[in-house]
Amino acid sequence: MKADVELKLTHDGNKWIGQNEQIVASGESLNDLDEEVKCALQKSGSYAAGAQLTVFMGFDFETFPRWLRQYHNHYFNRCVSLVL
Repeated sequence: MKADVELKLTHDGNKWIGQNEQIVASGESLNDLDEEVKCALQKSGSYAAGAQLTVFMGFDFETFPRWLRQYHNHYFNRCVSLVL
């Protein structure tokens, strides 16, 4: 499945953060993050109301210590479908 939008996913210790060159969204839970991503995409004006988008969120492995990366090569990627 090809994604319409790709975001870099991180966690700052309190909130999940999804961002790319156009939007930044954050939420305390993944459900909160999904809602904030939806709002940010609506506000961007790049997509029509009611558009169904596939959003890929790839975890930013640069936030892991280098020695730990070999054990978490698939740590956390997710794909969600959102209707704006």
